[in-house]
Amino acid sequence: MSTSIEELDKISFCDEFIEDGHVDNEMIKDQNDLKQPIASIASFNGPKEPCLDMEFDELEDARACYNAYARRNGFSIRISHSRLAKDKSVNGIEYVCSREGFRHKSYQEKTYTNPKPAETRIGCKAIMGLKKVGLKWIVCKFKTEHNHDLLSPRSTSLLRGHRVVTHAQKSLIDTLNKSGVPPRKIISVLSEESGSDHNVGCIAKDVQNYLGNKRKVLFGGGDAQRMYNFYLEKQSKNPGFVYAIQVDDNGCMGNYFWADARSRAAYQYFGDVVTFDATYLTNCYKMPFVSFTGINHHHQSMMFGCALLVNEKAESYTWLLKT
Repeated sequence: MSTSIEELDKISFCDEFIEDGHVDNEMIKDQNDLKQPIASIASFNGPKEPCLDMEFDELEDARACYNAYARRNGFSIRISHSRLAKDKSVNGIEYVCSREGFRHKSYQEKTYTNPKPAETRIGCKAIMGLKKVGLKWIVCKFKTEHNHDLLSPRSTSLLRGHRVVTHAQKSLIDTLNKSGVPPRKIISVLSEESGSDHNVGCIAKDVQNYLGNKRKVLFGGGDAQRMYNFYLEKQSKNPGFVYAIQVDDNGCMGNYFWADARSRAAYQYFGDVVTFDATYLTNCYKMPFVSFTGINHHHQSMMFGCALLVNEKAESYTWLLKT
């Protein structure tokens, strides 16, 4: 059985990507915050078809039931909104089809450098609403009608709401990443291991998000700030020391370049030929380490400068060479 081009287009329509790849664990009034751990929604052993007045002991069970129902029927779900009690606990919630509602007008007027992404919100009315009565969660609203075509079970696994990187896959991803295999090659290995792209359960962007989140955790210990403090200390002791740091729109440190006074002086004398090497990836952050070296009059290697890059994209190298 093969997936048609039209069906793949539908997948792209329904597939929304979170840029930072992260879902907060704190429940808030936000349609994209699910609060549910992946393990709790992967399977559900209760009744397969949700219905009005159906009762659940836990909210996680209710979401797992509706999520399993959505997967069998070819769509994905998200939270539309939640209601809070006076004590700030959740006492009501609505799960809807991922294509429910419409984009805000400002989103429609936004300009894009790349082709505009396909519209994913087309006003679908499918919904399952729950309210808490005592210690039970009761289905108080349930609609099954969709205003769009549903996907086959095989293709549904590619929708964002049903994608998951398993523990076994994470272990393999970590092993391949340590060996220097790029994410685009890692997903090919996962596909080969699973038999096809549809059996993997995740896409290349999920692999990138997983590796990116691991890198953020490493930087969370304050290493970036310590490096910045190190630069300031070196510059105070050695005015000839120079550095440059690229900061993104969120204020996070990205690419680094530094050179001390001795390296700069060596470049003035022996900078006729410079070797540019970016093959080192042995640091714990998997950031490309770039060295600028040359040869002095004794045929000895001289270091002219160093850099750490966030990635090996053209933008990073453009910033480095211009710096």
